Amino acid sequence: KFSGLNPEAYLADVFARIQDHKINRIDELLPWNWVAKSNQTAIAA
Repeated sequence: KFSGLNPEAYLADVFARIQDHKINRIDELLPWNWVAKSNQTAIAA
């Protein structure tokens, strides 16, 4: 595991999001900046 991340969950999420992700925000998908969508919605609530 890299930085405590589940690599399978990380890659699945990044592959799903990368097509519509803006190029100038690509750093958000790096492992050390990545937050799963489920975590983002929990944080926002």
